[in-house]
Amino acid sequence: MTLKLSPLPEEVNRAAGLLDADGKPTETIFGVMTKFAAEQGAVNLGQGAPGIPAPTPLLDAVDRAMKDGENQYPPGQGRPDLIEAVCTQREREYGHKVEPEQVLITVGATQGLTSAIMALLPRGGKLVTFEPFFDSYPAAVAMAGGEFATVPLLPAEDSWQPDWAAFEREVEGASMILVNSPHNPTGTVFSAEALDRIYDAAERVGAWILTDEVYEHLVFDDNDYQPIAARYPGSERIVSVSSAGKAFNITGWKIGWLIASPRVRAACQAIQQYMTFSVGNPLQAALAQAIGEGWSFPKENRDLLQHNREIIVGALEDVQGMQIHVPQAGYFLLADFSQLTDKDATAVNDVLTRKVGVTGIPATALCREGSETAKRFRSFIRFSFCKSTEEVEDAAQRIRNNLDVFQSL
Repeated sequence: MTLKLSPLPEEVNRAAGLLDADGKPTETIFGVMTKFAAEQGAVNLGQGAPGIPAPTPLLDAVDRAMKDGENQYPPGQGRPDLIEAVCTQREREYGHKVEPEQVLITVGATQGLTSAIMALLPRGGKLVTFEPFFDSYPAAVAMAGGEFATVPLLPAEDSWQPDWAAFEREVEGASMILVNSPHNPTGTVFSAEALDRIYDAAERVGAWILTDEVYEHLVFDDNDYQPIAARYPGSERIVSVSSAGKAFNITGWKIGWLIASPRVRAACQAIQQYMTFSVGNPLQAALAQAIGEGWSFPKENRDLLQHNREIIVGALEDVQGMQIHVPQAGYFLLADFSQLTDKDATAVNDVLTRKVGVTGIPATALCREGSETAKRFRSFIRFSFCKSTEEVEDAAQRIRNNLDVFQSL
C-alpha cells in the first residue's frame, strides 16, 4: 500500500507558486537565479543576501554569551533582556510605548508573520495584502486555511501607492490586512495618509492589521517612516513584526519579534510553542545589548546601502530608455525594460545574466500568477544592492561596458 502525504505541503507549494506543470515541487526563484548566476559567472543581484559583514562587536558579544554558558533554552517568550531592548527601541525611535508582556521573540520575521496568521486568521478568512509581495505570505495563508487576496501597488511620484479602488473592493469581508512597509520589492514607505486609510478600513470591516517592518532601519533620503502601531498605540487590532536580520546583516541568525496586545501575543506564542519553542539564546543575548544600547551600526548600514543604491541607479540611468523606480528604503530597486524590448522580464534576465554578467529577479515572481499586477510588472526586474560595495560597483561597470546589449534586446 502506498503511503500518502498530507495535502498541506502541496497546497502550500501551490500557494507559493512552487509547483511545476506536472504538479511537482520546484525550487524558489531565488535559488534558481543564484545557481544560474554562479554557472554564468554573473554578479548575483537577485537574492537579498547581504554582502556587507555583520558588526564585529556583535559577533564578539555572541562569543562572550556562549563562553558565559548562555547555551540552553531561553524562555519561550524570549529573553527578558531582549524583550526589554525591543521595548526600549520602539519608544526611543518612534515614541511607541510597549510593555514586555506585548513582545514575543520569534525565529525571524517569517515565523512571526506565520504564527500571527495561523493564530488570528480564521479558516476560510480572507487576508488582503499589497502586490507584489514577499513569497511567504500566501504560503502562510494556505497553512492557516485562509483565502489570499491582493491589491496592486501602482507607480506614483517618487513612490508606489495602493490602487485604492481595488483596496476598497477587496477589503470587504477581510479578516486581516497585511502591510509591508518599507515594502519589498518596490522600496516604498507607506505614507501617513495611506496608513490612516488602511486603519480606517480595518476598523470598518473588523479586520486585524499585521505589519511586516523588517526594513524599518533602512529608510533613505530622510523619508518619514512611522509604524502604524505608533500612530494607533491603543489599538488591539495591530500586530507588528520586525527583525534584526536586515539592520545588522545577520539574516542567518533568524531573530525577530512580534508586538501585540498581551492576549494576542499569547495566542501567537501558543502557535510558536509547538513549532520552535524558543530562539537561539546566545544570539538573543548579543542582540539585547546591541538593540538596547542603540548601537550605531544600523544607521551606518543604511548609509552604505544608500551609497550602493546610487551606484546601481547611476549605471542603469546610462541605459537609454530604461525606466528606474528609485526605492525610498530597503534592499531592492525595480527597473522597467518595457521601452527597450517586448521580451518579458524572465527572458531579459536570461540575456543580462549570459551577456552582461548581472542577474536579477523577474518581478512577476513576487506576484500572483496571471494577476493584473503580474501583467503590469511583466517587464520589471528586481535588483538587490545589499551586496558589498565592490560587488555593486562590479555590476555597475558590467552594465556600462555592455550598453549595446541593452539596446539590442
